Amino acid sequence: MGPTVISFILGTTAELIKIAPVYHAIADRGTRPKIWFTAQHVDEVADVLSDLKLPEPDVWLVLKEQARNLESPSQVPGWAAQVLRSAWSRRAELKATLAEDGRPPLVLVHGDTFTTPYGALIGKRILKSRVGHVEAGARSGSLLSPLPEEINRKIAAKIVDLHFAPGPREVHNLRNARGVVVDTEANTAIDAMRLAIDQPMTMTDLPERFGLATLHRFELVSRGEKYREVLETLRDESRKKPVIYLAGAPERERIRNLGLQDLFDEERFLIRPKLRYLQFLPLIAKADYVVTDSGGLSAECYYLGIPCAVHRERTETPHHLGETVVLTEMRGDKLRGFLDTYQDRRGESWMDKYHPSGIIVDTLAQLGYC
Repeated sequence: MGPTVISFILGTTAELIKIAPVYHAIADRGTRPKIWFTAQHVDEVADVLSDLKLPEPDVWLVLKEQARNLESPSQVPGWAAQVLRSAWSRRAELKATLAEDGRPPLVLVHGDTFTTPYGALIGKRILKSRVGHVEAGARSGSLLSPLPEEINRKIAAKIVDLHFAPGPREVHNLRNARGVVVDTEANTAIDAMRLAIDQPMTMTDLPERFGLATLHRFELVSRGEKYREVLETLRDESRKKPVIYLAGAPERERIRNLGLQDLFDEERFLIRPKLRYLQFLPLIAKADYVVTDSGGLSAECYYLGIPCAVHRERTETPHHLGETVVLTEMRGDKLRGFLDTYQDRRGESWMDKYHPSGIIVDTLAQLGYC
């Protein structure tokens, strides 16, 4: 009897990045995991797969030639219907793949994207599989902030059988959850970071010292006055030290629509395209500070000890907050306070302390999955 089949149902580049070390650790145990992809993200997927030495997805749950990046909430219902319709129509094939060895199958999902509850639902209800959730148990305490991540996490928690929680707070949040809860001690992002942190710097014309910003979430970018405020604050700060803003196509379009192009220049406040992960991590490590609305990036800054302002109203990882990481509550005065004090906020690196992917795969081995 061969090893149990394990399939990941994933949909975004961030999920691919954080699952990569788990995938490779499973493969090192002699199991060839499958990747079934829902195509929430498409444009950068080939680069991420190549950088992290992951194979092409075994199954596209949205036809690859029709797949497009999800860039607005209005696209979600059509995408979700397509994913569920594809999983249902291919259920016999997917079930057969999971049952190749005759032992209980396992589907793994990750994090808090739309793919998380849909993947759990597909695994549990359509494919009759056990389901594990990596990075389970994070909670902000508000269903509406961040939206829709908090709802996605809560739905997934009701479905899955194995909860891989990245710390004691998340374990506590899952105290009433059905199934097995495992403390992985940290986010698998720290393992992914080890794959990228020592890569050579690819961005040329960098200032010698700089702050770094990534701001892309709908709840910020859609609120014109809040988006304008944070960009104007960063422009003002750039007069003291250059600031690099990494912006994708939706953010650039929003900047044009709001008439904010004149905030940027080529000397102090620079706008640059988003980078591939292996190019992005070395840039973070070199930055004096980071301003972001990304929960994942705030965790990476926490592990590296880099001063970070999380420009959101709430965060699902408050245990990262402290001297190094500050929650601004999307308030301009709190952001300016961080920018005035970030020099005193650099912390120690945790890069050598945690190995969550190893804990996940050891647990799967103890349960007979790999």
